[in-house]
Amino acid sequence: MSLACACDLVLAAESARFTMAYTRAGLTPDGSSTYFLPRIVGLKRALELTLTNRLLSAKEACEWGIVTKVVPDANLPAEADALAAQLASSATGALGAAKRLLHSGWTETLETQMELETRAIAVRAHTADGREGITAFLEKRAPKFTGQ
Repeated sequence: MSLACACDLVLAAESARFTMAYTRAGLTPDGSSTYFLPRIVGLKRALELTLTNRLLSAKEACEWGIVTKVVPDANLPAEADALAAQLASSATGALGAAKRLLHSGWTETLETQMELETRAIAVRAHTADGREGITAFLEKRAPKFTGQ
């Protein structure tokens, strides 16, 4: 559960189940779960999961935002491979910058966040991937990113 909460994208097989389970063993949560879980599901649900050791189905975990997609068990490896290939063929610098922006949005003011966005897009527009993305869009074709 802690690992799933710390990940950006989480695929789960339909048969997967999620639980905190720490307090059942007389322990406290670890693995960054006390940081990520309340941010994902809210404090009340995080307390419920931690204090009661409630078991969540993959479907419930998806509905609560812990999992991003639930797939049939047999399809999980293929879905994971397809997602990995999609991300690897993307403009990886833009993905990293977008992730940083989304995380900074939790603590910045609207004005500061908009300034950070302006700076980030200007930087990305001057990269090889940024230029390729713009050109591909104008030419109505799929971009070929190189990570540059």
